[in-house]
Amino acid sequence: MSKNSTKTNSFKRLYLSSKDKKVFGVCGGLGEYFGVDPTLIRLAWIILALVTAIVPGIIAYIIAALVIPKAAESG
Repeated sequence: MSKNSTKTNSFKRLYLSSKDKKVFGVCGGLGEYFGVDPTLIRLAWIILALVTAIVPGIIAYIIAALVIPKAAESG
């Protein structure tokens, strides 16, 4: 049995948000990727930062901002 279908590159990619950003767009990008309100992501990040003595949360945010690529401008 042979399948006559072509694979397409239709998987979702995580990008920094250019529309919904407060600092670097990390939480906005995560919200767009998971289909969740970015405000909820921001609140979860703040709670996580407070629970982990703030510094690890800030370091994780900075690393995410450096690692996650910016979305290509379409226009």
